Amino acid sequence: MLKSLEKTAVLFVDIINDFHFDGGKALASNTKEILPHLMSLRKFAKTNKLPIIYVNDHYGLWQADFRKIIDHCYNDASKDIIEALKPDDQDYFLIKPQHSAFFQTPLQSLLSELDKDSLILAGIAGDICILFTAKDAYMYGYKMHIPENCMASEGKDNNAYALYLLHAVMKADTTAI
Repeated sequence: MLKSLEKTAVLFVDIINDFHFDGGKALASNTKEILPHLMSLRKFAKTNKLPIIYVNDHYGLWQADFRKIIDHCYNDASKDIIEALKPDDQDYFLIKPQHSAFFQTPLQSLLSELDKDSLILAGIAGDICILFTAKDAYMYGYKMHIPENCMASEGKDNNAYALYLLHAVMKADTTAI
C-alpha cells in the first residue's frame, strides 16, 4: 500500500460494465472472483476518506451520469458487481471515450484540484484499460498501487502479463490488499 494516504485517490476503471462483447462472459467471471477485494478496497477508501473516482466507458450515452450508465449496463452478468460497487453521491464519476482513464477526460485536472499524486488503481480489463491508464499515470508522474487481486482481464495469462508490465515498466506496487 502507498506509504502516505494524504495525497492518494482510488480509481475504479470500467466497474460498471454490461459484459456484452466477445470475452465478456470470461471477464464477468474473473471480475466476480476479485469482487470481495474490490469491495474491501472501496470500504478502505471510505474509512480513510480517500476520494473514489470511477472512470467508465460511456456506452454511447455520452452522459457522465452513473445512474444512466448503471441502467444501461444492468443485467444478469453485471448485477452482482454493480450492486456491490456502484458509486454513491460522494464519489466522482467520469466517462472515457477510449482505453485510458486519462485520454480526453478531466481526470488529470480533477486529481490536480484534489491535490493527489498517488493512485490506487482497480478494475477491468487489466490488460487493456488498467494498463493504458497506468501507462498515462506513469507518464504524468503519479505513484501507483495496483493490487493484483483488484484487477481482472478476460484471460488469466493476459492479466498476469499486464501485472508484470505494471510492476516492471511502470514501477507500480502490485502487492495484493
